[in-house]
Amino acid sequence: MLIAADKFKGSLTAVEVAEHVTAGLRRAVPGLDVAAVPVADGGDGTVAAALAAGFTRHEARVTGPTGAPVTATFALRADGTAVVEMAEASGLQHLPGGVFAPLTATTYGTGELLLAALDAGTTSIVFGVGGSATTDGGAGMLAALGARFLDADGQPVGPGGGPLRELATADLSGLDPRLARTEIVLASDVDNPLTGPKGAPAVYGPQKGADQDDVATLDAALAHYAEVLERAVGPKAAEYALAPGAGAAGGIGYGALVGLDAAFRPGIDVMLDVLGFGPALAKATFVITGEGSLDEQTLHGKAPAGVAAAARAAGLDVVAVCGRLQLPQEALDRAGIRRAYALTDLESDPARCMAEAGPLLERAAESLARDFLV
Repeated sequence: MLIAADKFKGSLTAVEVAEHVTAGLRRAVPGLDVAAVPVADGGDGTVAAALAAGFTRHEARVTGPTGAPVTATFALRADGTAVVEMAEASGLQHLPGGVFAPLTATTYGTGELLLAALDAGTTSIVFGVGGSATTDGGAGMLAALGARFLDADGQPVGPGGGPLRELATADLSGLDPRLARTEIVLASDVDNPLTGPKGAPAVYGPQKGADQDDVATLDAALAHYAEVLERAVGPKAAEYALAPGAGAAGGIGYGALVGLDAAFRPGIDVMLDVLGFGPALAKATFVITGEGSLDEQTLHGKAPAGVAAAARAAGLDVVAVCGRLQLPQEALDRAGIRRAYALTDLESDPARCMAEAGPLLERAAESLARDFLV
């Protein structure tokens, strides 16, 4: 049995999900051979999955999204591969008091975290983006890495996406030279462009506290930012603004594409490679995947869909565990998932379901084992 599940956000880490599922399976089938590869799709929880796969933990003190210092973690493997998660530095969880700062939240700390990975000797970075508090197009990140963004008076523009409307000149020539020798993969399940109706401000700005006026301000500011970058680095800046992934995590995808020469890949594909899922799958005869909510988003690049696709290609049955299930069976069938076991089927109260997720998951796994293994 191979357990390759993502976290249940707000209740269980991916590692804890695997532990509880294992306990439930073995309650029904004592001595069952179980292996676990906790997975993530590039969003929050990506570093934790890498650490569970044997990467080494590194910490750095960096600038949080509103300027207060935060401690951020990245993961490094002996071969020089680093997993850096932007939410560790610039995520919503670092907003003091949970108060949004849609116009001024900065990705500067993410740039500092990338610098820390370079200092630690990385030669290849998997850059997971998602869960951000920011909509600054990655300008803060690039500034921390040595870029300069100046207003008409020759002064650095302020932090966040809003002040980019005052941007007059951009200079990327001071970027850390080690970046040119480092392979950077932008891992994300978001394929939005930078601006426009499907861009970062319009689609994701409201999740970060942006009202209608803020969205309009940010969209115009990021469009202006792309124009100034086009003058600085040429046509590729305009091309990247329209590229899939440019709008990821408040436009940090755009900053990574333009300034870091990153290659965009679907997050789950990258992470399955990095976490050693392929070798584990080769030894498996049955696969269990899952995440907190199996819903329409799951089908668009989330971890369970990626796991199910790979398992189905290998000719293996896949079932899922989840906190709540919002997909009909025909959608699960199309995704290659034979059946899903939801905790809400065992406990209808959402608060209790979250609080007792571990024991409930063991019960669900025991039922799964009795249905498929006994």
